[in-house]
This record gives sequence, structure tokens and C-alpha cells, in this order.
Amino acid sequence: MRPVPSRQKPTTVQVGSVTIGAGQSLVLIAGPDVIESERHLLSHAQRIARMCERAGVSYVVKCSYDKANRTSHTSYRGPGLKKGLAILSRVKKHLGLAVLSDVHCKTEIAPAAEVLDILQVPAFLCRQTDFVMAVAKVGKPMNIKKGQFLAPWDMRPVVDKVRAAGNDSVLITERGTSFGYNNLVSDLRSLQVLSDLGCPVIYDGTHSVQLPGGLGTASGGQREFVPTLVRAAVATGYCHGVFLEVHEDPKHAPCDGPNMLRLADLPRLLEDIQAIHAVAYRP
Repeated sequence: MRPVPSRQKPTTVQVGSVTIGAGQSLVLIAGPDVIESERHLLSHAQRIARMCERAGVSYVVKCSYDKANRTSHTSYRGPGLKKGLAILSRVKKHLGLAVLSDVHCKTEIAPAAEVLDILQVPAFLCRQTDFVMAVAKVGKPMNIKKGQFLAPWDMRPVVDKVRAAGNDSVLITERGTSFGYNNLVSDLRSLQVLSDLGCPVIYDGTHSVQLPGGLGTASGGQREFVPTLVRAAVATGYCHGVFLEVHEDPKHAPCDGPNMLRLADLPRLLEDIQAIHAVAYRP
């Protein structure tokens, strides 16, 4: 049975020049799933930044230096910690934008914190107490993906761990819930439940259409549903931002191609969600 929620006052998280949360403009956290090259990431981030500027949406660059939870050990994982952070650092400096990437173990936290503006805890690690609290103790803003195996109200103890470690700068991202085998479903009621935690709420529109392990040695996806779910999430009025993995050519992306949004489809979606957010947001 769902516990009776105790609603906390909505808060904001400051990330560089971007403020995320209550009373703020919508934020987009987006980029290719994994670093393919510095040139590739810089090109995508530049184009996304221009799209966001035209739509009046704040922007944080997202890209992973390592994909540690690939289905197969033979799949492309990225350039790795050292080279990947160096690329993210140069992209950050060149564009003057905040950057986000996943961290996967304690040894990555310190070097990642020197470069990243937001440290992301992957969904599969959100219940790992020592790891979550170690990330929190760095004092940098962090984004925690809600595990596919958790009810939204089960994120309260996770947030409590972060706050107990002395960190109040935490975002919570909804990315779908396991529904049988190789499938996820988005229960948009969870956005309202997560908002009771007092943290800015982000909706991950591309991982929510993922089909985990659906291709046998890789995950499948249904990118055609991304715009529908993202518009619906923002329309709940409880969404402070959207997380999207985008690529100019998803069919040839080395990771998560089936669920990534085509870069060419992003401008229209940004216009739609900005208009929806203007009338639907509930402070």
C-alpha cells in the first residue's frame, strides 16, 4: 500500500547559471548517450544549445564517458573516465555550459566532481547506500535516476540519504518502471508523487521508451513514442525538466540508438513542451 505522502516545499537547484526547480523555466538535459568523439559531442551540444535558446529553454549538456551497464561486454562503452572527462571539460569550457555524466563507482567520484556540474547516479545504483552518500558528500548537484524496480514513493529514503550526507542539491528523474519482461511503462502519477519530496523532478523521455535487453545483446526502444510521453509528462504540471538522449543519426549510434530522439525532431518538441509548461506548471 502506498504510504500517505508528506509534501515538502518545492526547492531549486543551482547548476552554473541555470536554476532548476520551483518557479523556474523548463530545463533540458540532453546530448548523445555516450561520447563518440570530442567533435561529435561539441557539434551536438552546439546545435542543441541554439535550439534551446530559440525555444526559451535552459540547457545542460549530457553525455556519458563510460556506459558501465551495457547488455553485452562487447558493446561500445565510451572513451573511459580519463579521456572522457577531458573531453567534457573542453566542451564545457568552449560552450560555457554545465555538463552532466554518470558515475558508477566510488573511485570515479572525485575526478568526476572536478569536471562535472551534475553527478548522475544511474537507476541501477540508486539503492546503493554507501555509493549514493559518497556522491552526496562531494557537495555537487546530483541527479538520481529512479530505479525501474522502485515505486515513486520508495525514492523518499534515497533522498533522505542524500540530505543526511549534507547535500540538498538533488534532482530526481523518472525513467519508467519495469512492466513484465523487456518493457517499461511510464506511470505519470509518479511525477506528482516525486514532487512531494521537495526536489526538482525531471522526466527521462528516451529511457522511458527503452526495451531493456530487447534485442538480445542490446536494448531496443520505441523512439516514436518519445514526443507523446514528454508532452504528457510536462502537461502534468509537476515536471521541472526533461532528460533526452538525442543523436543526428540514431540508427547508427553505438549505444541506445533505438530509443534516442532524432536531433532534427528536437526543435518542434521544445516548442511544444515550452508552451505546455507555460500553462500547466504547478508551483
